[in-house]
Amino acid sequence: MRLVAAAALLSLAATAASATPANYLYASAGALDGLGTLLARSDIDGVQVVYNWKALEPRKDVYDFSAIESDLAATAALGKKLFIQIQDRFFSPDARNVPAYLLSDPEYDGGLVAQVDNAGEGKTGYGWAAMEWNAAVRDRYQMLLSALGARFDGRVFGINLPETSIDIDMKRAAGFSCDGYFAAEMENLAVAAKAFPRSHVVQYVNFWPCEWDNDHRYMERLFAYAAASGVGLGGPDVIPNRKAQMKNAYPFFHQYKGKLSLVAMAVQEPTLTYTNPATGKRFTRDEFVRFADDYLGADIIFWSAASPWLQP
Repeated sequence: MRLVAAAALLSLAATAASATPANYLYASAGALDGLGTLLARSDIDGVQVVYNWKALEPRKDVYDFSAIESDLAATAALGKKLFIQIQDRFFSPDARNVPAYLLSDPEYDGGLVAQVDNAGEGKTGYGWAAMEWNAAVRDRYQMLLSALGARFDGRVFGINLPETSIDIDMKRAAGFSCDGYFAAEMENLAVAAKAFPRSHVVQYVNFWPCEWDNDHRYMERLFAYAAASGVGLGGPDVIPNRKAQMKNAYPFFHQYKGKLSLVAMAVQEPTLTYTNPATGKRFTRDEFVRFADDYLGADIIFWSAASPWLQP
């Protein structure tokens, strides 16, 4: 099992004793601007901030971690914890947020692949994903993770890697294979765990490309690895009993309830738009929390600042 800082575990236990799951804010824009009042609340334990790869490595082998340092100082001043998400996939057509050298050097096959609606049917692209199955791209991402660990291990409460789901035209993605993508994501997780032995490491998992209902055993293998290795798992959405999730990650969270070092789930902006089929109304805070706690075994929920219960 990985060695996790005793202080971090005690801190998590203390927050869990007063409120299960613990409440964190989610800063999707990669900044704490505007969250100061909310973050200062006594019922908020910390914040998860998303940092894109390009901002952290503006030029090859030149790292800029000033944003994380600033956010660490701000959270520490309030007695809060910081969770960092290192983003290599993006959900806007203009968000090509990887270092420029990945896009220009032939070694990286373009560095990014388009994420598209109904991949392969000629639909408009809506975002981008780093080609982690390309060994050269993956090596650069892992170098970033190692550099972050050297600087922030034990200082941040946790680090999480983005969701496993990508929506791409697999036939047009250079070098892509289902098994190759799974192996690449597992390798990245192992590198993150090695780089951060004193902070929590969490892999977001919702769906695997090519898989439905564990038919490739990707989901099964990830959860078994996480339980055996002492890394945490989580996901970008808490949507109670939603069919797609119930055929993929959710049953495994339930199966492994109490067996993972940390489970961190999110209620992000899109999550807030879902309705409860039983009531015809949007899910309430209590409904989110009950499902996250009772079924998924969540230790932390990362809440969008737009959540109704956080409004004045």
